[in-house]
Amino acid sequence: MKKLTLLLLCIISIEIAKAQQKAITGTGEEVLLYDDGTWKYQNENVLKETAISTNSKAFTKDYNASFLLKSKKLNVGFWLNPKLWSFKKATDNAEAEYELQLKTGGLYGMVISEKIQIPLERLKSIAIENAKTAAPDLRIVKEEYRMVNGLKVLLLQLNGTMKGIKFSYYGYYYSNKKGTVQFITYTSQNLLEGYKKECDVLLNGFVELK
Repeated sequence: MKKLTLLLLCIISIEIAKAQQKAITGTGEEVLLYDDGTWKYQNENVLKETAISTNSKAFTKDYNASFLLKSKKLNVGFWLNPKLWSFKKATDNAEAEYELQLKTGGLYGMVISEKIQIPLERLKSIAIENAKTAAPDLRIVKEEYRMVNGLKVLLLQLNGTMKGIKFSYYGYYYSNKKGTVQFITYTSQNLLEGYKKECDVLLNGFVELK
């Protein structure tokens, strides 16, 4: 489990993927080459801009989320259940403010905050561009706007492959006049569906502090 944890943290640190190499065909098409001998066109990974729907449900903090983890950079906080989640100041990712881990399994989280206001639509592009540095085959699995404790956030689920491991990012993106927040959970793709409830409960603890 430690090795998997470290590898996933390398993903979040945006290291360059060596499991996938780029090549140019005789006709000038870019392709991705995989260790198992397979390949695919780079253009298949182009993420088209589409209208993002809004979930009609109102998402709120869980009753058992009793501890408020406060950002030291922005006026936001993250209610969590300390019996389920451990957290610490980020050490493995210089861009992150906090790192989190589910105590009972291979689900992880992080908070990235910065004092720059960025429209949600642009945040999506930035998140994808950064993640594709580590995983060129990255694709959007789910995207929607949500109202979380009265705040409009963007939910993104992104799937990709890093050094042979298929992983998923699942998180909220938010921006206000004071700055921008990425509140993200991540794990391997085969585990995400089983962890969706834990992901949503954690993410729905996101609040703006007055």
